[in-house]
Amino acid sequence: MTASPAAAVPRLDPRHYEPARVPYEVRRHAGTPDTLAVGRPGKVGLLELAFERVGGRTELTGHYQKSPLQIMRPLYFDPARPDLAVTFLMSTGGGILQADRLRTDLHCGADTAVHLTTQAATKVYRMEHDYATQLVNLTAGPRAYVEYLPEPVIPFVDSRLYQRTVLTVDPDATVLAGETVLAGRLARGERNAYRVFASDLEVRRPGGELVALDTVRLEPSPGGGGGGGDGRGAGVTGPAVLAGHDVMSSLYVLSPLAPAARIADVLHEAVAGCGQEYGELLYGVSVLPQDSGAWLRLLGSDTRACAAALRAAWDAVRRLLIGVPAPELRKT
Repeated sequence: MTASPAAAVPRLDPRHYEPARVPYEVRRHAGTPDTLAVGRPGKVGLLELAFERVGGRTELTGHYQKSPLQIMRPLYFDPARPDLAVTFLMSTGGGILQADRLRTDLHCGADTAVHLTTQAATKVYRMEHDYATQLVNLTAGPRAYVEYLPEPVIPFVDSRLYQRTVLTVDPDATVLAGETVLAGRLARGERNAYRVFASDLEVRRPGGELVALDTVRLEPSPGGGGGGGDGRGAGVTGPAVLAGHDVMSSLYVLSPLAPAARIADVLHEAVAGCGQEYGELLYGVSVLPQDSGAWLRLLGSDTRACAAALRAAWDAVRRLLIGVPAPELRKT
């Protein structure tokens, strides 16, 4: 199956896969790699998926992929929602390398039900030249129900990544989108040794109206392990302060199926119930503009605790909005 290009320019035109704007914190690391340069084979990953409601379930009706990005066929194993297409976003490479430019376009049509996730954590490898970018454009049509819950991003020592996620959500659609970033390879004692992790998440309406913008800029303090060293960063200071925590997770819930205040209360209650079992978590919940939904951000020092809290929030919101629990996803 093939899908028409998601942009008016050819897929391999840099205007298609390069971000229109790269934050200064990342752009200042631009350079000419001594390995494969930007745009060379294997350095531009493209994935375009289109889902439509066909009969009683959601089907993949459009598919284009260019290595290293790929998928297997959608699966239907949610016992409470057999119509929901569970799709694993995969990579033929071991992670993101310097000068990589990745773009994913996901179109979920009217009345579709889709769960999108990655098969494993996204590893961002050490970079001596240039930086890497990852673009995700997700569109949800009228009455669509979409979950975009990728596994964590792990920025290795000296890595530089900019990722931009744009959610274009119909007022009658529901979208749950998650994002988690770790301080590094925690099992190796590597914390905040990356050069920069920058992320922008935009929520827009089909006409282009901006509903919400979440901007994250993480730059470890000078001398904090960013040059190699023992991999133990001094921490992240400035606009984003992690206060010594190793995991930052966010969950954005956009839906007309419940009042924004009620969604926020459910998120808060779900995470509050995890504190005693998994240890201290710092978290905050707020409604989104235009009563469009609510969002959660949490910090923790234990990956299992944060994963459990995020799952609890996902499960609670699912029960509120569509009346069914979150399914078990076996990825190993």
